[in-house]
Amino acid sequence: MNSKKIMIYGANGYTGALIARAAAARGHQPILAGRSAEKLRPLAEELQLSAVAVSLDDTETLERVLRDVDVLIHCAGPFSSTAEPMLRACIAAGTHYQDITGEMSVFQRAHALHDEARAAGIVLCPGTGFDVIPTDCLAAALQGEMATATHLTLGFDSDSALSRGTAKTSIESLGVGGAVRSNGEVKIIDHGELTRTINFGRGDKFAVAIPWGDVATAYYTTGIRNIEVYIPMSPRRAGKLRRLNRFRWLLRTQWVQKWLKGKVDKSVTGPDEAARAEQQTWVWGEIRNDRRGERRIGRLVTANGYDVTVSGSLAVMEFLLDYRGEGGYFTPAKLCGSQLVEKLPGSSQIKFSID
Repeated sequence: MNSKKIMIYGANGYTGALIARAAAARGHQPILAGRSAEKLRPLAEELQLSAVAVSLDDTETLERVLRDVDVLIHCAGPFSSTAEPMLRACIAAGTHYQDITGEMSVFQRAHALHDEARAAGIVLCPGTGFDVIPTDCLAAALQGEMATATHLTLGFDSDSALSRGTAKTSIESLGVGGAVRSNGEVKIIDHGELTRTINFGRGDKFAVAIPWGDVATAYYTTGIRNIEVYIPMSPRRAGKLRRLNRFRWLLRTQWVQKWLKGKVDKSVTGPDEAARAEQQTWVWGEIRNDRRGERRIGRLVTANGYDVTVSGSLAVMEFLLDYRGEGGYFTPAKLCGSQLVEKLPGSSQIKFSID
């Protein structure tokens, strides 16, 4: 087993604990970290692993702790608040950074830090879970089928409910609006503004564009200047979503955000192993060159989002343990190749067609 050191920050959370248990089962001995020693103790005792409590506000201690770590897996959200100090600390400490976010702002921030990370000789690779490994790898594979593409559309249809972190990210977007990439720039649109019918892999479904992380990452992976991401949604629910547009000013106020996120904390819990085993996700992508009238479709099936996040995070972590390349910001597909998703348990091969 590789002697290099791994740290999982936020290991006491639901997904962080899943990653820690899976890492230990593979023979790794990650350092468990987070804000609270008391919350870390039960898992550390269960897995017989060392634990360290350190606040993200304590920059000096955080950097000192990270100097002995080769790869960090950051699992403590909300990443809109926690990613910046951890990114900065990893650059200062010379530690490879990865996280499980799907937040567009985090991808944009990591991309902006590319030169600093490269100078430090470390990799910044946010989004090493369900957000965004499957869609990012599909985007890269589709580009391989059509290098001259002008438009990329991605989407997924899942049996599993939103994770607590993704639900909170969705709440943050309520006060902002939807997002697409148009002519290379991120464009804010109304909620429910763009709809279409998509066969994600199990029949046609009405779908709505959402501000998913691939609006940033798929652009960094492929360079395609027009990108949209969709999920299935009933027309009735889409209508309710559109009605929220008139209240966006209210939905972005601090007290409403806090109230809605509090409801998520009370009501959203992770599924048990048996429930996760029964859940799958259908991932779909369309690539086009409108000038030439060319179009290709790509599809794959993955396990549920939690299991993809666990297996994907460990796959990227193990890749980084042996990494000898240049530093900088990378998407998962740019770092590990589009075949990364096909190697994850529960994932099918990417298949192409012209529908």
